[in-house]
Amino acid sequence: MERNHQIYPVMALACLIYLASAAFAQAQTSAWSGEGWETDFSQSSIDLSEIISGGPPRDGIPSIDNPRFESADAITDIDGREPVIQFPIEGDSRAYPLRVLIWHEIVNDVVDSVPVAVTYCPLCNAAIVFDRRLDGQTLEFGTTGKLRHSDLIMYDRTTQSWWQQFSGDAVVGALTGRDLKKMPSRIVSFEKFRQDNPSGQVLVPNDPNFRRYGDNPYQNYDTAERPFLFQGELPDDIAAMAHVVVVDTGAEPIIVSLERVRKSAYERNGYTVSYQDGVASALDAHSIEQGRDIGTVVVTKDGADIVHDLTFAFVAHVFYPDVPIIQ
Repeated sequence: MERNHQIYPVMALACLIYLASAAFAQAQTSAWSGEGWETDFSQSSIDLSEIISGGPPRDGIPSIDNPRFESADAITDIDGREPVIQFPIEGDSRAYPLRVLIWHEIVNDVVDSVPVAVTYCPLCNAAIVFDRRLDGQTLEFGTTGKLRHSDLIMYDRTTQSWWQQFSGDAVVGALTGRDLKKMPSRIVSFEKFRQDNPSGQVLVPNDPNFRRYGDNPYQNYDTAERPFLFQGELPDDIAAMAHVVVVDTGAEPIIVSLERVRKSAYERNGYTVSYQDGVASALDAHSIEQGRDIGTVVVTKDGADIVHDLTFAFVAHVFYPDVPIIQ
């Protein structure tokens, strides 16, 4: 019986790669356990080698767990062009200024009796609101100090499972594979929010001297050539840091460049993506109020607001590599 002797070196190499990967994963999880994590690292949906340290330790970027608010018409220290996350979009709206979230990344809040996590990852410019309820319990989220694809990895303080902020799914731990429900929100200028909601509630720092609120610690980031702390593949047909809109359709997302939407509204399968100027980038100038205008987008279907995110092209590409970016 003939044997293909050429296959043996290939098999040997594959075995060595597997053993090296397994050894690396074991060393990595041992190191994380040494940091005090009680996460079940035997359960994961990703390659653990994709997770890297972002620098700060767990909760080194502290979430806001007891948020304070003031009426919009009483706020005097936020420039009208500064970006805020408006949630909910209809009704009794609240504003979460990026000047605060850029330093905290997560706000655990309750809005209209619904526990929500209002999140912002500066390295991905991803502002997403999640329903914190899962299986009848309410989760509270903090920052792990870890990144995957330059995106914030959150953790819940109940099971210490690790959650990917951009996708809202648990990627490590007992809740691996579970998803948080995303809720429609919108980035608008503070002036727009105040005009529409003069008595609307605006998030303010618990301690105004805790951080340099109003300053951008990522100066010139959104015009850089490459993302920070990113190890994945960059798109080859659009600049890595170009802004794109990712529309959550419940199936394959629609991804369209901001430059395309600036020219005219984009419509597809009943979804409409339109652009409005007048909103400063939180990731451009040293002072957020002086950031270049990147505007905001409005995404609707049949008149209803749709979950979407205004992020960077490299983020859309690494999380949805098979979905083309419409330009």
